[in-house]
Amino acid sequence: MSGQAVVTGLGVTAPNGIGAHEYWEAVRDGRSGIGPITRFDASGYPVAVAGEIPECPAERELPERLLPQSDRVTRLALVAAEQALRDAAIKAGDLPEYQMGVVTASTSGGLEFGQRELQKLWGSGWRDVSAYMSFAWYYAVHTGQISIHNGMRGPGGVLASEQSGGLDTLAFARRKIRAGTTMMVAGGVDGTLCPYGVAIQSASRELSPRTDPASAYLPFDADADGCVPGEGGAILIVEDRADAEGRGVPQIYGAVAGHGAAFDPEPGCADGLHRAARTALDDAGLPPAAVDVVFADAAGRRDLDDGEATALTRLFGTRAVPVTAPKSMTGRLLSGGAALDLATALLALRDGVIPPTVGTRPGRADDRLDLVVDEPRPAEIRTALVLARGRGGFASAAVLTAP
Repeated sequence: MSGQAVVTGLGVTAPNGIGAHEYWEAVRDGRSGIGPITRFDASGYPVAVAGEIPECPAERELPERLLPQSDRVTRLALVAAEQALRDAAIKAGDLPEYQMGVVTASTSGGLEFGQRELQKLWGSGWRDVSAYMSFAWYYAVHTGQISIHNGMRGPGGVLASEQSGGLDTLAFARRKIRAGTTMMVAGGVDGTLCPYGVAIQSASRELSPRTDPASAYLPFDADADGCVPGEGGAILIVEDRADAEGRGVPQIYGAVAGHGAAFDPEPGCADGLHRAARTALDDAGLPPAAVDVVFADAAGRRDLDDGEATALTRLFGTRAVPVTAPKSMTGRLLSGGAALDLATALLALRDGVIPPTVGTRPGRADDRLDLVVDEPRPAEIRTALVLARGRGGFASAAVLTAP
């Protein structure tokens, strides 16, 4: 073992693309997947737009027995995991089952499945409630189904730190790789675009009330008025570098160089984000000057964005490093959002391109930040810092380096 954890496979299910290739093309071109909510009648809700994923052919290719026992988001997680394993050239039986582990981040598991069964309970009666309700709603269900579907009996876990969880799974995976596990599946796919889920998110008062998809979510913009909900995320394959090279892996996207986690003592405080970023850089053994791009948390609310801009200025100085928020094209995907940012950062490292933040206008962006807007920016990228905050005070940061 080399002791260095690297990412060798990516799987993506996002509102603007299924699969890493399709998604990356859309993000580089600035194509958004945000539009009016169509999954249900949202006319009585304080939010009108979201990042929805249309049904994809890969969902229909899953084993038929899975359909009645799984939520839509769980199926998207299975699709992303299958993509990632294929990308890393790992097939069932290639590795010992106890040397393959799974860790995912989740906010609420299969919430839509749970809502549907509760409607049956209070509508037609308990006899109509599915027996699969016993686990399909559970927040650990994505980890369980990926493990079962792929015969993975190694270390397993689920992290419930909302958006921060997508980064925390990478630290969990790195720890298990260093302890001797051959391969870890890590990441998050999430979403609650159903009446119950949107009601829960609306209660947070963090969602934008605007009806125009192009102006509803404006990270770091003077007119920012909240974020947009979405569904999707990414699954990553993490291996020890020596093991990956030894089996002739098709590609290494990047190394997991550092991670930091912190907790904000009070709502809206950004001190935790600053401490997490500093800890991640220390863990990587790198100074702030080594960072070539920051993938921001980008809450889309003026007070929270101001706090993040302050944290970045404390760490780097004014306009010292390019900052981007590609989630402006997908919405905030709960625990799937930071996992998708990890995948985007790795693709940026590979191709030397910083994707843009859409919607936010150059003249209205926080002038303390070198925010990449409108167009992708070619750049030599060796190190990326990914930031995430979760509701309740969670804050995380991850440092990725080019292979």
